[in-house]
Amino acid sequence: MQPFIFLFILLVIGMMAKNHSLIVAVLFLLVVKSIGLSSKVFPYLQQKGINLGVTIITIAVLVPIASGKIGFKELIESVRSVYAWIAMLSGIAVALLAKGGVTLLAKDPHMTTALVIGTILAVSLFKGVAVGPLIGAGIAYMLMKMVDVFS
Repeated sequence: MQPFIFLFILLVIGMMAKNHSLIVAVLFLLVVKSIGLSSKVFPYLQQKGINLGVTIITIAVLVPIASGKIGFKELIESVRSVYAWIAMLSGIAVALLAKGGVTLLAKDPHMTTALVIGTILAVSLFKGVAVGPLIGAGIAYMLMKMVDVFS
């Protein structure tokens, strides 16, 4: 019963914050749990969910290339911009942080709870986007490594 109550609270938070991603995610989990598929679906999602999400995000990012809105001309023009270089370096940094996040979540799954709570707070209170757990885990991993170096 506790998972239903927790998910219902998250649903209310999502509705108050008008965060469609959180609402859809919670409703999906409630339906899966209610119809009795959680023992099959949840382990798969827990194991493969991040990769599935990254794949979907990657598809969304590549749509402008596939649709012809971004081509080689735009690519060449963009690398002439300082902002494009900043964006490229940011992309590299985020990918490296996410790699550390995957490592941390694999080593210390209990960290997921704190990361999820932080993400929920950011989504509901600050209209953030729920990609936070992976990047948050990456930042946490990096900071933990820094603490290890200095302790």
